[in-house]
Amino acid sequence: MKKIHIALSTSDINGSIEDYSKRMACEPVVVVPNQYALWRTESVNLSIRQDNSVPSGQLRHLGWEEPGVSSFTESVDVNGITWESFTAEQQADEINEFWPESKYSVSS
Repeated sequence: MKKIHIALSTSDINGSIEDYSKRMACEPVVVVPNQYALWRTESVNLSIRQDNSVPSGQLRHLGWEEPGVSSFTESVDVNGITWESFTAEQQADEINEFWPESKYSVSS
């Protein structure tokens, strides 16, 4: 089953982690201090990232965490929104490529 992925920009990682952890009633599965956090639930995959190219609080991209896709893909819809498609493992690989110190692995 596909799981929606929402990626937001933030200028306050710690405040966002506290806020979204309360809203989602769970802690992030990975935190890269001052840069990134990811929550994975049965229904949503939410990431926040310090991204100076996107104003704080704005959408970075949308996508689908989708078991069985053969590779990470990215496309742009009619509204100019970037959509990604990936498996949980492919997302973990991308996180570890950007932040090797996270040593993130999927444990669902």
